[in-house]
Amino acid sequence: FKRDPLKELAVACKEAGITLCFYHSIMDWHHPDWGTRRAWNDKASGEPNMDRYVDYMKGQLKELITGYGPLGILWFDGEWEKPWTHERGVDLYNYVRSLQPNIIINNRVGKGRSGMQGMDKGQGVGDYGTPEQEIPPTGFGPGVAWESCMTMNNHWGYNKHDQNWKSTQTLLRNLVDCASKGGNYLLNVGPTSEGLIPGPSVERLAEIGKWMKVNSESIYGTKASPFEKLDFGRCTQKALSGGKTRLYLHVFDRPADGKLALPGLANKPVKAFLLDGGQKLEVTTGENVVSVAFPSSLPDSSAGGPSALYHVGKLPALASNAGCHNAVHAASSPNASSPS
Repeated sequence: FKRDPLKELAVACKEAGITLCFYHSIMDWHHPDWGTRRAWNDKASGEPNMDRYVDYMKGQLKELITGYGPLGILWFDGEWEKPWTHERGVDLYNYVRSLQPNIIINNRVGKGRSGMQGMDKGQGVGDYGTPEQEIPPTGFGPGVAWESCMTMNNHWGYNKHDQNWKSTQTLLRNLVDCASKGGNYLLNVGPTSEGLIPGPSVERLAEIGKWMKVNSESIYGTKASPFEKLDFGRCTQKALSGGKTRLYLHVFDRPADGKLALPGLANKPVKAFLLDGGQKLEVTTGENVVSVAFPSSLPDSSAGGPSALYHVGKLPALASNAGCHNAVHAASSPNASSPS
């Protein structure tokens, strides 16, 4: 082959302004020193030696981390098998950081996960949690960064027989759900053996991109919702100058009366309008509740997922009995929301 595909990828990412990140599997079922055998590889030339295996793995990692410029993330996987231990995870985390101090390392470098859940901050190793094929019901709370990794159909890699594609609406709503809980959404794309992105993936990515052109500000740079639950959908928020807060309301299900109820708000928003087109929306206030009138019809770009609208006011004064958090919490979250 006589080419370095990772070098070519690094150059292409730099030209496109994309941060380069690498995936690395801790386990290696083909290596004689990895302690867990498979039925098709049950004969070893000698006893497995994990110290020797770790030296081999560190050599590979050093090549990756020092040979392609600054990296954004090193995404480990395969830490769940018995040969890997918490102590080895701590050692590997420190080794990687010694080579690139600013790199971000996921929690699968160690033993911090519980099943497919995120991580137990304080016990686990790594900089953020990685729930797999699920979105936590409430996120993980202040100070715990996380990112749900999910597929477009039922497989991570390309499978021509798997035509069970999630709809664009589902993908967008997953995106919004993660952002509303203070997390990121890592959406998998499985290319073919020729390196081509399957048509259904391309279609969905294009539709997500179309929606994001209008509504991206409701996801990028936002924080988790101040509300524990909203019957109509989800909320993200963004702090503005002067102590103001902008709330982005992502409508999954339009209420029968057309009113989006925000429980616990003790102050009236300055204004409310659709992100797509700027249509102004009527706002009414009651006892510890603000209601926003939602239109019965939406612009074409809102098709396929929840449409975002927002209203601006002082940092919401939430009533103590309103079932809402008392303060803004969680980390900034990239990613998208959904139309309805």
